Amino acid sequence: MNQRGRRPGAWCAGLLLAGVSVVAGCRAAGTDGITPVPQFLAFLPWLLAPAGFALLCALLARWWPGVVWAVAVLGLLAWYLDPYGGTGEPDGPPLAALRLLTSNVEFGRGTPALVRVVRDRHPDVVFVEECEPGCRALLEREFADAYPYRRAVAADGSKGSLILSRFPLTPAAGVAGTMGMPGAVADVRGHPVRLQLAHPMPPLPGQVGLWHRELGRLRAFAAAGPGIPTVLAGDFNASQDHAAFRRILDTGLSDAARLTGHDRTPSWPSRTASVIGAQIDHVLVSPDFSVTDARFLRVSGTDHRALLTDLMLHGRK
Repeated sequence: MNQRGRRPGAWCAGLLLAGVSVVAGCRAAGTDGITPVPQFLAFLPWLLAPAGFALLCALLARWWPGVVWAVAVLGLLAWYLDPYGGTGEPDGPPLAALRLLTSNVEFGRGTPALVRVVRDRHPDVVFVEECEPGCRALLEREFADAYPYRRAVAADGSKGSLILSRFPLTPAAGVAGTMGMPGAVADVRGHPVRLQLAHPMPPLPGQVGLWHRELGRLRAFAAAGPGIPTVLAGDFNASQDHAAFRRILDTGLSDAARLTGHDRTPSWPSRTASVIGAQIDHVLVSPDFSVTDARFLRVSGTDHRALLTDLMLHGRK
């Protein structure tokens, strides 16, 4: 290949590497940056593809600085494939088992399918995001006896949310947000457990600041209850590659999917999650819990997979 023929390959490699480098650099610097960086950070593992193509272009163009650049970017991306967060196990005696399900039903469209999942899987607590009035009415009617305890934010569209529980619930203030994020304290076999539904705004262009503030409020909730068993679950609109989400984990909470080896299993969008997607639905637990199982379930009618987790509450030594 002559010099003129190599030039397009070098340009292609350079443009791809410049874009990927910005995203990878923000990940390394612990910042979510500005649009479109937060959106690309959600799909960080998939940036290996354009970086690998850039390496191929640089090799074909014999652009050796570009080859070094591409190898460095690929190495950095591979480094950040490792899961983030602690994996410690409680050392106190087991006190009570708890099965929890969280599901974003996309404006209520996935509610009929969620009813079937709840009947089949028998969770003790159900967190439902984007549960508009029709969703809430159906769930409360179908599970009036099985889940007599509820906390809800009644609102239309994506702003409605609902917690269903077999355990008695004491109302809690919840976390303020554009979309409903109710909270409660559950009496789990005589042991208080803080429950908080998470559903901050997504990092849409022009709303990244709002997304950051609402994730910051969830972090403040997590940090406000040291020594109290805590479950923070829902659609976080954030992955482990977002600095704002990692700050929540840094309060001492652990991601149930990470503890069971599913830290990179995509939950959204469900239609392509088996090929490409991001894990933005999470169940986070305080060190009082061990996690015996976590699995992502397809719920027809919604663009999110549900997350079912089996937890064990432990006492403290």
